[in-house]
Amino acid sequence: MTARDAALKALVACRKSGAWSDGVLKELLSGMDRRDAALASRLCYGVLQNRMLLDYWINGFAKGKLQPIVQDILRLAVYQLRFMDKIPASAAVNEAVEQTKRLANLSAARLVNAVLRSILRAQDLPMPEDLATRFSHPQELTELLLQQYGEEKTARLLASHNEAPKTVLQINTLRSDLQQVIAALEENGVAVQVHPWLPDCLNVSATGNLEHLEAYRNGWFYVQDAAAKLAVLSAQLKPGMRVLDCCSAPGGKSFAAAIAMENRGELFSCDIHPHKLKLIENGANRLGISILSTRLCDASRPTEEWKNSMDAVLADVPCSGFGVIRKKPEIRYKELAQTQRLPALQSAILSQQADYVKPGGVLIYSTCTILQRENEAVAEHFLSTHPEFEAQMMHFPQNSGIEDAAMTTLLPCDHGTDGFFISKFRRKS
Repeated sequence: MTARDAALKALVACRKSGAWSDGVLKELLSGMDRRDAALASRLCYGVLQNRMLLDYWINGFAKGKLQPIVQDILRLAVYQLRFMDKIPASAAVNEAVEQTKRLANLSAARLVNAVLRSILRAQDLPMPEDLATRFSHPQELTELLLQQYGEEKTARLLASHNEAPKTVLQINTLRSDLQQVIAALEENGVAVQVHPWLPDCLNVSATGNLEHLEAYRNGWFYVQDAAAKLAVLSAQLKPGMRVLDCCSAPGGKSFAAAIAMENRGELFSCDIHPHKLKLIENGANRLGISILSTRLCDASRPTEEWKNSMDAVLADVPCSGFGVIRKKPEIRYKELAQTQRLPALQSAILSQQADYVKPGGVLIYSTCTILQRENEAVAEHFLSTHPEFEAQMMHFPQNSGIEDAAMTTLLPCDHGTDGFFISKFRRKS
């Protein structure tokens, strides 16, 4: 299977079954040559990131309704023609025509050839003026972000969503150290950069499948964005503490907590799905974490034995996910109406988790979204209805560009991280 065929298969799976592109690609690219796998990923993500813009250009040359598979093939080809300088135009056009012959019909193949040749002759394609089409974000989401951030920052934010993020690794200091991991990764051809402001953290690229590396199997690192790690660091965990991670899957924040606690104390990692608990357990075993125990529970319902007993509770709650559009580009196309009930659920979880914090303990509320109605609005409502808690200042690393605050939203265009909200509350003694 060629890189273009793999990318097309992934796009079709996303369109037909609503599959997540990263999961589909992981399955499709298993065993594929590293360079071909990288190209397939770039093509798939590139089309999803620029789908509305690509359709805007295609519609200028293809009149009438297109078959879905033909639309997918044209998007893939136009992305190569307009965004990938190193791919010969003839290769992009010829492969698109051949794909159309195989998957549609000869008449459609002639249409694809004509449209792509016309686009090549046009050279400069018009750029739409509206931000939504230019950066391929639904109009409703774009307008909501404009209300929150204004035009200049929204334009930078939408543009950053279409950039390829680096993979971020956190060093497991229970088993290794920064220099040892760097040496092991570079020996395997991985491009490594020390994170500019987060200790024991690496930005990597050209990784291939990280799970195949000996350093991964040895438990020397785990994958986690800097923003999610900051949410844990802001709790200022210490060895011997009793800590609850109430919505812990896939486990990154629990792993960060255990490492901050030097694998001493008690750590409860919870989720509502049994199969996710098994993934957390496997990750903890790989990393050599022994203080973690998993629990199957609904974070919005009470567990009486935990009441007033936790030094710290981490509540990284279910959210719309609009902070990780760089990694899951199709999330941007989610209907906003589907997210309107989330603040009520988030508030219910936060209120329930507050019961577990002992006097003097801390509660961290975080999300991987950038919508104020799921972030500041929920945090402020919590403070107004829980007078036994107070907002507590968080101190962030130097050179991070993040101002010390009790609530903060990180943005990829400003901080190079996922879009992420963190807030900290302390239960009054």
